[in-house]
Amino acid sequence: MASAAAPTEAMLRDEPEVVAKNYPLLVLGVMLASLIQLLDTTITIVAVPHMQTTLGASAETITWVLTSYIIASAVFMPVTGWLSNRLGQRRLFLWSVSGFIAASMLCGMAQNLEQMVLFRAIQGIAGAFIGPLSQSAMLDATRPSKRAQIMTVWGVGVVMGPVLGPVLGGILTENWNWRWVFYVNLPIGALALFLLITQLPRREIVRRPFDLAGFAFIAITLSALQLMLDRGPRLDWFDSLEIWIYAVVTVSCAWMALIHLASARHPLFDRSLFRDLNLITAMFFIFVAGAILFSSMALLPTLLQSVIGYGVVETGMMLAMRGLGVMASMQVAGLLMRFGADTRALIGLGYAVTGYSLYLMSGWSLQITPWDVAIPGLVQGLGIGMVFIPLNTSAFATLPPHLRTDASSLMNLFRSIGSSLGIAVLTAILTRNLQIAHVDLGANITASASTFIDLSSIDRFGTLGSAAMALADAEVNRQAAIIAYTDDFRAMMWLSWLVVPLVLIIKPPRRHPAGR
Repeated sequence: MASAAAPTEAMLRDEPEVVAKNYPLLVLGVMLASLIQLLDTTITIVAVPHMQTTLGASAETITWVLTSYIIASAVFMPVTGWLSNRLGQRRLFLWSVSGFIAASMLCGMAQNLEQMVLFRAIQGIAGAFIGPLSQSAMLDATRPSKRAQIMTVWGVGVVMGPVLGPVLGGILTENWNWRWVFYVNLPIGALALFLLITQLPRREIVRRPFDLAGFAFIAITLSALQLMLDRGPRLDWFDSLEIWIYAVVTVSCAWMALIHLASARHPLFDRSLFRDLNLITAMFFIFVAGAILFSSMALLPTLLQSVIGYGVVETGMMLAMRGLGVMASMQVAGLLMRFGADTRALIGLGYAVTGYSLYLMSGWSLQITPWDVAIPGLVQGLGIGMVFIPLNTSAFATLPPHLRTDASSLMNLFRSIGSSLGIAVLTAILTRNLQIAHVDLGANITASASTFIDLSSIDRFGTLGSAAMALADAEVNRQAAIIAYTDDFRAMMWLSWLVVPLVLIIKPPRRHPAGR
């Protein structure tokens, strides 16, 4: 493995790679751009049923509103580094934010499903570049001694956006119209674009050949994988020929991509990226963090609203505790790193705390109170926040500045794949365990199981008897659902705890001269 990158002259003087006219305004602009992009990964989830009626779509075709965005974003994210070098970081960032704002407006104006899917794909393409560019821009404009702190600020936006998305989407949809989940991006995006135009510094443009074959292999791999994960639950996974085709294409193209990237003269990603042990391990850990964080966020709204019976606003208030935990622990992690705390210890502690929060959630029942939801959410936020800052700091600690954008795109890509894969796997486990628990519980409802009524002769009550049995079946469904959900939380708990020993692989960032 490559040794730690030698400190540049700017790092030795503790100066930023590029100088911003007004650093606080630049940070605000970058954060607002990141916020609208991250909000859109989850804000539309609650609005999809309302879109279905307006756009005249079926229950199956309306899911393309989500799928088109995810696939477009995943496919184009790997070329962020090349485009940044080819067009310039400033120009690409401004075009991306402008395209995202325009696509958001078009999504709000869409009149049919075809238009919505097209505009969501455009939105996904524009949004694919915002995440990596925002992280790279903030690192470039920040002094080396302050980068752990600025990653704290950036990390709060990364985690808070998806947390607030379903809550904000529910409020806008219930009180106004589903189109406002897209229109809300316009004022925020306009302010972000103004700040970036006036404050974002320029970087040197570097010409390098475009690896078309490598891009094609990666694009097909990611598209087939996302289609398999999206269509799998509805087609009963590998009982369907369509899912087998996606799986074969994914594995085949992934293998060809690896061979090509290892042997091409000008690969899409600089091969020195994959010789950096810290970046490779950080990609693995961010993959796991994405699977845990986004999977739990996808499961909880449905559990709390459909099974337990809480409202949208009440659910949002309970889930907001996770965001408070994230903000608190990120500040603590940044402070501890300034005083020389071992990044490996912080990451391991974060995953251990996250696992403990899932242990608390695995003991839930249908009688849980709002505090039973809020406290584990707060603890989980503390754990995730403790992971995020040390992980991103260690990932970039041994990389030279010119590889930063490519590395950021890989980190964002692996977080996205982890969240998609985690949601798909846990949804499959949830569906399977729900069926098993329903059968097990239903077997206990027999003629002799009731103290008050003889179930063997319930037919004599006519419609009242049918209603009573429907109520009994609904209660069995609720009990089976809480069992299945807690099984998912238990699986994520073990995943969190199993990765704790692997933090020893990470190489602690080397202190540069002057103790920085």
